[in-house]
Amino acid sequence: MQEARKFAVIDPVKAEAFAGEFLAALNHGALCLMASIGHRTGLFDAMSDLPPSTSAAIAEKAGLNERYVREWLGAMVAGGVVDVHPSTGKYHLPAEHAAYLTRASAADNMAVFSQYIAVMGCVEDEIVECFFKGGGVPYEKFPRFHAVMAEDSGQSVLSSLESHVLPLIPGLTDRLTTGIRVLDVGCGSGRIMNRLAERYPNSHFTGIDLSPEAIGKARAEASQKGLRNIEFIVRDLTGFDATAKPGEFDLITTFDAVHDQARPLDVLKGIHRALKADGWYLMQDIRGSSHVHKNLDHPIGTFLYAISTMHCMTVSLAQGGEGLGAMWGEEKTHEYLQKAGFRHVQTNQLAHDIQNNWYVVRK
Repeated sequence: MQEARKFAVIDPVKAEAFAGEFLAALNHGALCLMASIGHRTGLFDAMSDLPPSTSAAIAEKAGLNERYVREWLGAMVAGGVVDVHPSTGKYHLPAEHAAYLTRASAADNMAVFSQYIAVMGCVEDEIVECFFKGGGVPYEKFPRFHAVMAEDSGQSVLSSLESHVLPLIPGLTDRLTTGIRVLDVGCGSGRIMNRLAERYPNSHFTGIDLSPEAIGKARAEASQKGLRNIEFIVRDLTGFDATAKPGEFDLITTFDAVHDQARPLDVLKGIHRALKADGWYLMQDIRGSSHVHKNLDHPIGTFLYAISTMHCMTVSLAQGGEGLGAMWGEEKTHEYLQKAGFRHVQTNQLAHDIQNNWYVVRK
């Protein structure tokens, strides 16, 4: 009884501070949902070109319903994103805010990432059930995930593909120009491979992914661009360590894809098997530590653990897999690469990308 009373004593200052922080979290979570809508409807883009305007003028510019726009603007004002003039009732998106919320901002557009909050929320019921029963939620339960991932990839990879990513491997652009064979494992909607195939017509590119929907989009883009040096294949990577054709590719890439796999180590073994002796493996994956206590200062640690819980871990478990999770960390990444047979691993970080590590790997 005395033990129970001891644990019941709380620090009122600490409790009040926590309550304030959590109240802010409620507002910020709601703001992310509204920001996702602002991005998807083009409201941020429309407002960036407008002077202080009425809700009716903003709605007209964006081609949207005024009543919904007006209520959305209320959330944006309360959240400190949009300014409102008290006497005129006109709204304005400051240029300093537009610089991080519009499509014109390219890699700096943070509104893209707000979409993950809504994507994760759509499977909350299924995730809650998994907490009680185990198992996982399969890919097909996430109708917009690949679309959002494609935008995410556009931010972290496509925007700097030629300027920062390809130069991580010495002489790679020259080899691509001359002609090599490239494989992207877990290619999603294929935007990166299609960009490379368009830029380097003498090289041949292959993308594989479990999702028929994503592969369908990849093939459609390749067809629209008239690309003849690329193929996309729907493939379950289970057993890839045994089925990959030995020494087939000069370059293999994975972009934020390994930790989602049912059996990540087997996939890495398959990549090692499929890579030529003098080939390169370029691996983009989540930056962080394998130890929770070392991620306390991670700028988006809560966000990444949440995405892992609501997508990365659960889609792996849905396949009867390991459920490694997005925050498997740099330590475990090096461990798995070594177990897969790789002996040379260089870890790189790009200034514009706070979310990922870039591993340059050789046999």
